[in-house]
Amino acid sequence: MDVAPGLQQLLGLDVTPVAVAVVDELPADVARVDESAAAGCGYWKRAAQGEVFATVAVDHFGCPIGAYTHGVELPVAEAEQQQTMIDMMVELEYVRRDEVPEIPHHSEGFGAVVYSPIDQAPCPIDAVVVQGTPRQMMILVEAANAAGLVAGQAAGRPTCAAIPEVMQEGRFVTNLGCIGNRVYTGIADDQLYVVLPGDRVNDVHDKLSVIVNANSRLEAYHGDRLQCCRDSTNDD
Repeated sequence: MDVAPGLQQLLGLDVTPVAVAVVDELPADVARVDESAAAGCGYWKRAAQGEVFATVAVDHFGCPIGAYTHGVELPVAEAEQQQTMIDMMVELEYVRRDEVPEIPHHSEGFGAVVYSPIDQAPCPIDAVVVQGTPRQMMILVEAANAAGLVAGQAAGRPTCAAIPEVMQEGRFVTNLGCIGNRVYTGIADDQLYVVLPGDRVNDVHDKLSVIVNANSRLEAYHGDRLQCCRDSTNDD
């Protein structure tokens, strides 16, 4: 699919944006992942590195929190592990127990989830995960605003909850990346995420070149203004 091919270039991203599609069944032309990840967000990393693949519910059994946000019904042993992890986070005061039901999550299960680099998406996409520096994400958010998208509240934990939030609310989300995501994906400490609705990513792309140019011109303007202020101070 021809989805925002210039997004990475316009933003100067080191990491390829990832397309995510939640589908009713495993597509015939997309291979199922060959090895289940320890966390669902680990699949983002593989897709960003160029792989196109799909997961089914069992491929998310190893991630108790990701299974929750994906709406995966766990077997008894994995469900007990999920509860143990939630209990630990509550004990550590990382979350409140009453917060858990409010975490965005798929209310129903899914047939498969397809992951790919944004320019290799084999089917209509539900969300695009964009990873970059605060400066790059600033520009992307400005383009999303210019395209008329509504912003969700900036969040951190759990990072994988950004996918169902975007799908259910039709808005874009800025996510700072939770500690689990940072461990499993290896995202750099100076990077974060913006997740875009799949059906609006081209609208954002259409505004992006204007916003990039505006920031370049404004950066030069503010730089000149700052230098004038410094020169004036030195003259005094």
